[in-house]
Amino acid sequence: MKKLISLSLSILITALAASDGSAQQLRDVARQVDASVVVIKTVEKNLLVAPQSMFVSSPGSGSGVLITSDGQILTAAHVVQAADKIEVEFSDGQLVPAKVMASVPGADLAMIKLDWVPYNAKPAKLGDSDKMQVGDDIFIIGAPYAMGHSLSAGHVSARRVPKNAMASALAVELLQTDAAINKGSSGGPMFNLAGEVVGIVSLILSQSGGSEGMGFAITSNLVQRLLIAKKGFWTGIDGLLLSGEWVRIFNVPQSAGLLVQRVADNSPAQAIGLIGGTYKVAIAGGELLVGGDIILRVGGIAVTADGASLLKVWDYVNGLKTGDVVTVGVLRAGEIVELKTSLPAR
Repeated sequence: MKKLISLSLSILITALAASDGSAQQLRDVARQVDASVVVIKTVEKNLLVAPQSMFVSSPGSGSGVLITSDGQILTAAHVVQAADKIEVEFSDGQLVPAKVMASVPGADLAMIKLDWVPYNAKPAKLGDSDKMQVGDDIFIIGAPYAMGHSLSAGHVSARRVPKNAMASALAVELLQTDAAINKGSSGGPMFNLAGEVVGIVSLILSQSGGSEGMGFAITSNLVQRLLIAKKGFWTGIDGLLLSGEWVRIFNVPQSAGLLVQRVADNSPAQAIGLIGGTYKVAIAGGELLVGGDIILRVGGIAVTADGASLLKVWDYVNGLKTGDVVTVGVLRAGEIVELKTSLPAR
């Protein structure tokens, strides 16, 4: 019995020592990478319904991570896609203006660039997400509820592939985690214990909208492929794909269309003359803006519900260069209108 008790105590002491060592490693790595994590503050147009319908400037916030010494920052596309103004706050309180350089809404990834880089800015290193296995330790630093530089730790719970058409066409993969993720964490980095970025926080599945659900991050290898190797073209459109029954409801004269919700100031979408929604309605338990353009085709490529056509449109806009003439066919107030412009400098 004494031998059994002694063995049990030995196992317990070993486990506690390992736990303490892991905590110290996490603490040390978190200190090293914290300066690369930023809070992203945005301003975008929002429709105020009462006392009368009008557009107002609404603040928003998210998270991001600096990855280059010249000021390139990774975040989630939904944080900045339709933003009229972007500012980045560093851990020491410095606020720096930024602009969107690249975006892939279908993968919820975006890259913004600082107007100038603080002297003490410290970029993080991108890791190889293919090496991450279920059960591996990770941690996330972000700005949940705008409370910057909050850390949560957990594990890789699973690897998931989204089932929507555009994500499937882009071969999007997600790392699922049990680490706490809340509103404002979007765009923040998921780190491995070597201090490398292995994912960018995208969304949570939750009954309450809080962190009791499951969190998901876009893999760093997808970042390499879609934003660094390709520089996904930023349009400045926040849109919603209409297909199936929605086509009949909105009288779309083809199998699918993209309902424009918002258009960012000084974006290519604004330059070509696209119009966002002007009325807020509640449909099927959600809110959306209606009354704006419905995009039918881009550069002669018709919008359809399948991933292949969406990928063709994405490849087309990514091949555009400054000065190229772009045409977009839209359904506007019941009529098909063709918009045309020369692409401004990116």
